[in-house]
Amino acid sequence: MPGYELIGDEELAEVKEVFEKSRILFRHGFDQQRNGVYKVRDFEAAFAKRMGVAHALGVTSGTAALRVALAALGIGDGDEVITQCFTFVATVEAIIESRSTPICTEVNETLNMCPRDLARRITPKTKAIIVVHMLGVPAELDEISEIARRHNIPIIEDTAWGCGGSYGDKPLGSIGSIGTYSFDFAKTMTTGEGGMLVCNDDTIAARARAWHDHGHENNPSVPRWEDTRTGSGFNYRMMELQGAIGLAQLKKLDGVVHEQQKNAALIMEGLKGLPLEFRHVPETAVSTADALIFFVADGGVAKRCRERLMAHGLGTKILPEAFTWHFAGTWDHMPELVQAHNGSLAAAFPRSVRLLERAVSIPISLRMPDGVALRVRAAIEEALVG
Repeated sequence: MPGYELIGDEELAEVKEVFEKSRILFRHGFDQQRNGVYKVRDFEAAFAKRMGVAHALGVTSGTAALRVALAALGIGDGDEVITQCFTFVATVEAIIESRSTPICTEVNETLNMCPRDLARRITPKTKAIIVVHMLGVPAELDEISEIARRHNIPIIEDTAWGCGGSYGDKPLGSIGSIGTYSFDFAKTMTTGEGGMLVCNDDTIAARARAWHDHGHENNPSVPRWEDTRTGSGFNYRMMELQGAIGLAQLKKLDGVVHEQQKNAALIMEGLKGLPLEFRHVPETAVSTADALIFFVADGGVAKRCRERLMAHGLGTKILPEAFTWHFAGTWDHMPELVQAHNGSLAAAFPRSVRLLERAVSIPISLRMPDGVALRVRAAIEEALVG
């Protein structure tokens, strides 16, 4: 959970510039008072350059980015949107909020969308696919993209955990029609709360920019209070203080990912030789190493791993302790999801249950104290012998 680990003087300097030179916290207008300080605008430009895309749009959260992405694609009543059953609730919440129907696939050994299950769930009503790079490991984008191309369905990459990772030679989030990112407090880079939407299509970008701002087209030929509009929207605007922090954090992103990868590799090396199986990473993929996940014999052993890790002053992340917040098979509080899966979620994703219930996720920090890899090894050895 490195974003907040590195908040320091660089972020403070960016925020101080807002107060010392501008004092305008709203991202639009007030041009005479702000003395050239446009933090959100600068953050968007820098982020677009880092991700190799034409457009970037700062928003209030990763959830908001997903909702805006669906609106920009014209997704609505009667449409189906396919995502995966192992994700945070926000992915499905955004689909429901767009008044479309959420359909979830099984996951495979990547713990991301299973391409084979995706193919069988596509119907004439399928209008978008949201693929999630869960906990930093890229999904199998080659296979998923080929399926999407055959059916002419756009892909939205939910890159909440994948910021800074890559697939082939492209940054995660830049491969689908739209990429979305989260900058909440525990993500690879943070603005406290916040998110980003990226794309290369001018029309999609214009729709997204208007929709996240009540329909404002920000027509340069008229003042904002006389702005033009062709449709409604909502308010998901990023504010200047978030943009300021984002500018500082973005400069640290590559270093953050490098340190995570290094620390994950140390822990992974320390676990070699034990009877466990590591999560699969696609061949051309580069993970952000947000977490290191492995599979043990069964759910009882997985829970014992957490208990022993905690006894050693360590812990786990999501698996197994926060399983219910990240697995659609437990989301009976979402009637739209339940109805879309034949009225019951209990047996909707059997393969995913078998994988997830025996998975253990080790969080990766930047400032990992000496000896952590040895302590992890000792804890897991104790758990495996019972």
